[in-house]
Amino acid sequence: MSKKLMIVESPAKAKTIGKFLGSDYKILASMGHVRDLPIKKLGINVEKDFTPEYVIPQKAKKVIAALQDALKGAEGVYLATDLDREGEAIAWHLKHVLKPKVPTVRITFHEISKSAIEHAILEGRDINEELVEAQAARRILDRLVGYTLSPFLWRKVAAKLSAGRVQSVTVRLVVEKEREIRNFKPVEYWSLTAILKKAKDALEFGANLISYQGKNISKLELKEELAKKLEKELEKAKFIVQKVEKKDQFKSPSPAFTTSTLQQEANRKLGYSAKKTMTLAQHLYEDGLITYMRTDSVQISRDAMADARSVIEKQFGKEYLPASARAFTNRAKRAQEAHEAIRPVKLEMLPKGLQTDLDSGHTRLYELIWKRTIASQMVDAKFERTVADIVANECIFRATGQIPVFAGFLKAYQESKDEADEVEVTLPELAEKDLLHLVKLLSEQHFTEPPARFTEATLVKKLEELSIGRPSTYAPTLETIQNRLYVELEEKKFKPTVIGELVTDLLVEHFPTIIDYQFTAEMEDKLDDIASGKRDKVAVLKEFYGPYAKLLSQKDKELKKSEIVQEETDKDCPMCNKKLVIKMGRYGKFYACSGYPDCDYTDKIIGDGKSQTSFVPENVGRNCPKCNSPLVKRKGRFGFFVGCSTFPTCKYIEQGEKEINAKCPKCGGDVVERRTRKAKVFWGCSNYPKCDYATWEKPDKK
Repeated sequence: MSKKLMIVESPAKAKTIGKFLGSDYKILASMGHVRDLPIKKLGINVEKDFTPEYVIPQKAKKVIAALQDALKGAEGVYLATDLDREGEAIAWHLKHVLKPKVPTVRITFHEISKSAIEHAILEGRDINEELVEAQAARRILDRLVGYTLSPFLWRKVAAKLSAGRVQSVTVRLVVEKEREIRNFKPVEYWSLTAILKKAKDALEFGANLISYQGKNISKLELKEELAKKLEKELEKAKFIVQKVEKKDQFKSPSPAFTTSTLQQEANRKLGYSAKKTMTLAQHLYEDGLITYMRTDSVQISRDAMADARSVIEKQFGKEYLPASARAFTNRAKRAQEAHEAIRPVKLEMLPKGLQTDLDSGHTRLYELIWKRTIASQMVDAKFERTVADIVANECIFRATGQIPVFAGFLKAYQESKDEADEVEVTLPELAEKDLLHLVKLLSEQHFTEPPARFTEATLVKKLEELSIGRPSTYAPTLETIQNRLYVELEEKKFKPTVIGELVTDLLVEHFPTIIDYQFTAEMEDKLDDIASGKRDKVAVLKEFYGPYAKLLSQKDKELKKSEIVQEETDKDCPMCNKKLVIKMGRYGKFYACSGYPDCDYTDKIIGDGKSQTSFVPENVGRNCPKCNSPLVKRKGRFGFFVGCSTFPTCKYIEQGEKEINAKCPKCGGDVVERRTRKAKVFWGCSNYPKCDYATWEKPDKK
């Protein structure tokens, strides 16, 4: 009996869809892309309109064979890959590789549910070639930069470095933030706070000086001399309430999550990296629990709004329902692609009752998404804000207080922030002309704080503000810049490495356009225009590549590696007495002998510029069997070894040593792993020949 074949990306997605469709459908997974650019070469013919050379990866060949077998008896094919550009491209490649001879339809759905899938089948369409062209343009652009600029860095800086159209701009953000911090000069300022209370009232509250002799005093204007003077003068002054203002304040909920806001909030509240958040969200989507997780839309469907209102009434009460459902306006400059924000497929499925085989990480993320979606459809939170101005001699102090009147959406969810709100005190009931009792005056010294380093949340937020990359690129970009050792996490904040700063400086100086924020954002506009049919892919690529290729060729001829990554020193090489130089490697700066390759001595550098070990060759009390010169113990890149003291004249090496954190039973010295001339491993005392302890059995560590 013939069946209809539906192709999705993952087995998990196929399994979930299989629950909603009958036996007429066979659902298989493509396991992602079935074609891509080759790994070991550029794979783009720049002379022929940037024609890509697509190849089938080895891992995809079995998948394709299985799909072709399934096609033999199929009466129709549904390409049900994700609804973004990447999914459209996968569908296009599947069609070109499989070449089905039966009707082939492209379908998309924002959620994996019975109604959504049935609707998608009825609304089947052709593949959107413009979306495919936009995805191909991005892939080609990234390949042109990555596969030409990265080798340039290998030649001019160090091996195994990489550059990327988005990743290099992201590293630049981290580098520039770090330099802001280094160059920051703290400014001293003072505050004068009166701790007050009403007569017979135990509640104490603080009021800060805001005016003196009729002139307002801003945060940074109060200096020590005036603060100390007023502290003494006001000790016996009368503090009288001059004015009290009370007004209601309302706070509205944030919309349901987009990709970037989900990554930010999961980082703040749950401590998840962008990569972990997207992995968990992918599983939740494929299990039919949440809608598609790559989106920059803030809207949810009318049906979802109705479901949310029903849940709110049951779980919280009618007083938490606004008169009508809330609609949100997207603030993102280049919002596109998906039609809904991230929300639970079934809002009536409460986090506590979630039935899933997934672990607690998935449950916590689902709860975050559920609460945010529900809160987005609840009434505003209401507060009563009180501002009281208090006069004392020629000074005016101000106290502010805020008390919640109605929790509103905060009953369900409160958004985290990167910076803490100013702490507001609880005030007693105050009225004009009230006489207050002074408990004490506090004059305190403060200094302005440097800007904070980027966390994953704030870096994603900055990338979105600058329109750098797309929702789907944030997580892999942050992972890449860490894997490439351009940045590192220190107390969950990004800090650039030495190599990250050097590469950034090189690119900013010599390739300013590639690493320019505005240029990168405008390129996203052009890709969007390709997706909407307003621009031609080949024209966009030519406009970029012509000037870029010319500049790259020019810089390759002009720049010398020694001018970029090598510094002279007055230190002598401990192996051959030639001068050491400072070089740059993938892991940062290191000392190297200027006599390389005849002498390959290297040593690490720590922050103060000294070598990490400062190891000086030691005489071991034996002579070289080749030239009879003394043998010495040296430190090499792979540990300690014994060799001829006349190196590089005589290159005899006796054996290597590797410390294993064990002690010699005869003298208490360190036991090291050694090898005989025939490479047989044994363990012996590091004090040899003074101590001749040796064993063929590896000692226990102590």
